[in-house]
Amino acid sequence: MESITKKIQKKFKDVKFEMLRWEKLQCRLVSQLSNAFAIIQRLELVQDIRNFGALRCVEGIQDAVLDKEIESFQNIQISIDRTMDEFLEIMSSMEKIVRDGHHLIRGGSTRITEKQLKQRIGVKPTLEECLYGLKRLEEMHQSEYRLKQSIVSSLPVLVLKPSERKSTGDLQRLLVDQPNIPQDEVRSIYNMVFAEQLSHEDPSGMFETI
Repeated sequence: MESITKKIQKKFKDVKFEMLRWEKLQCRLVSQLSNAFAIIQRLELVQDIRNFGALRCVEGIQDAVLDKEIESFQNIQISIDRTMDEFLEIMSSMEKIVRDGHHLIRGGSTRITEKQLKQRIGVKPTLEECLYGLKRLEEMHQSEYRLKQSIVSSLPVLVLKPSERKSTGDLQRLLVDQPNIPQDEVRSIYNMVFAEQLSHEDPSGMFETI
């Protein structure tokens, strides 16, 4: 049982590595979408010739500026799509980690009984709690990935429908907040799984050093 617990804890460290990758991509995506939303907001100004002031007399100026903005938007869209592909790679890795964790307990050579699944020794987590924690972390990120997909897929609509552009601020806040990954819950899961180490370490820095 001790060896299985340590192997499961290793899975949580693997997930933490993927979460660090996720946060780097999150920063990149926030920047990319901020640029995309800025262009979307400018489109409304560009599409009104009155906003060109004295430049209105320059033949083709409006179409030229509009084409340039659309080209910039398309380039950002390509970059966003690449970032979303990397998010998908992280999701695939997390799914495999969770499957491997279940296989350790449910499909390994050593048969684990239901009683052993729920057995608690000191402050160590039960194997059942470990399985739940792994699955919960995957579910959080899966839900957040779907939210990001939804936000990204709305971009072409915002370009084509000026009436929808007022929602860009709300979409940005959703993206930054990552509501499907509550950090307090993430921390509590890791505190539970590594409770024994926590009893010997400074709790305030434990999550960051796992």
